[in-house]
Amino acid sequence: MASTLTIHVLSDSLGETGESVARAASAQFAHEAFRIERLPKVSTPEELRAVVNVHCGRDCIFFYTFVNDALRAEMCALAFSGVNAVDLLGPAVDLLKRVSGFEPTGEAGAIRRTDQDYFERIDAMEFAVRHDDGRNTEDLQEADIVLIGVSRTSKTPLSMYLAFKGYKVANVPLASGVVPPHELFELDPRRVFGLITSVDVLMEIRTARMAELGGWVPGYAEPEAIERELEEARVVMRRIGCLVVRTEDRAIEETAREITAQLQGYETQD
Repeated sequence: MASTLTIHVLSDSLGETGESVARAASAQFAHEAFRIERLPKVSTPEELRAVVNVHCGRDCIFFYTFVNDALRAEMCALAFSGVNAVDLLGPAVDLLKRVSGFEPTGEAGAIRRTDQDYFERIDAMEFAVRHDDGRNTEDLQEADIVLIGVSRTSKTPLSMYLAFKGYKVANVPLASGVVPPHELFELDPRRVFGLITSVDVLMEIRTARMAELGGWVPGYAEPEAIERELEEARVVMRRIGCLVVRTEDRAIEETAREITAQLQGYETQD
């Protein structure tokens, strides 16, 4: 090939989808065979004709992702007249419309609503990491959900699972003889959830954990100490007035569903 050809990506939004497809398609050819140029925010048929005329050389190539019917019709007419063009989005939308019977909205940039959900999940996961294991308790008011419980009651994995669902979650450990942070008692108790499990389960988990670490912590896996620790945790939970959730013999997903269902019920009441 004598020179690099340009794939012009036309869109009534930002052209991100078209560029992704153009990159995937051009990757099947020799390196630098094609370059990609985005031509976003085309809003009228007149503007579209002008853009095509300016950029159309001997071997012009257009990939387009118009959701506006007038723009799609105009581009189709230009392609019929000899412009090298491919509709990336229209056939897929038409198929969904035909099979489902639903009408498309024709809203340019609608995919960014999904992208926003993605970024909100990322923010939630970053929040959970910053507020894991009792860190940054001064920010607890910003949390959607606060989990409390003794060591090894699944606080961290549950926090991360809920964060992936988009909830900002903090978790605070309750340790025997350690005064809980005062911020806990200033929260709406409906957003605080106390995690409780059985003595036997904690003994098994903690014993295995100490074996992994190659050490022994006095009282950490002994039944009397665990029972005392759990009772102290229950006292704190009663003082806060939060819902107590049992975690033994339950998958993380099941516990998360109970918590989110309860939370949604509170929001409906409000």
